[in-house]
Order: sequence, then structure tokens, then C-alpha cells
Amino acid sequence: MNGYEKVKVQHIREQYEERQATKFDELCELDRKVKRPAEIFAYAFGSIGSLVLGTGMCLAMKVIGDMMALGIAIGLVGIGMVSVTYSLYKGILGSRKKKYSTQIFELSDSLLNK
Repeated sequence: MNGYEKVKVQHIREQYEERQATKFDELCELDRKVKRPAEIFAYAFGSIGSLVLGTGMCLAMKVIGDMMALGIAIGLVGIGMVSVTYSLYKGILGSRKKKYSTQIFELSDSLLNK
């Protein structure tokens, strides 16, 4: 068996071994727990805002109907949604950071041996 095959065998074996969670793994999981809800919200809300904006544009340009005034109104709602997405993201992230900061500082201090 050559060196590459040994490394590959070892890599496959490691995937099936049970790992004990370390404090570092716990810290990474806590960090994901803080960031993930804000990211999911921002992606979903921003995407919906973009679709609303696109629908308004299609109506205003008479692609899917002959309702220019309604299309402009819907487009403005979409622009508003897209515009506030980042602010809402930062707000959600800030509140979650505040909620979990004590636990993150405790774990990071224990890892850094402070």
C-alpha cells in the first residue's frame, strides 16, 4: 500500500470514529447558534423583497398586466423591504450576541486560559 492509500484509509476511518466534543467545538456551535437565525432571516426577507420588487416592475412595465400605478406601489414596497433587510439583520444579530455573549466569553476565556 503506498502513502496516498494509507492517508486515504486513515481519512475514511476518522469519519467513522466517534469524537468527543471539545470546548472548541462547543464554542463554534454557540457561534453558529448566534449567527444562523439572523442569516436565515436576512436571506429569506431579502429574497422575498426582491420578488415583490420584481413583481411591481413587471406590473409597471405592463409585462404581466396593465396596472402601472399598482406596479409602482408594489415596487416601492419591495424597495423598502430590500432596503431595511441589512438593518434588520444587524438588529437580530446584535440582540443574539447580547443574549449569548456571557457564555461565549466564558468558553473563550477557558480556552485561552485567562
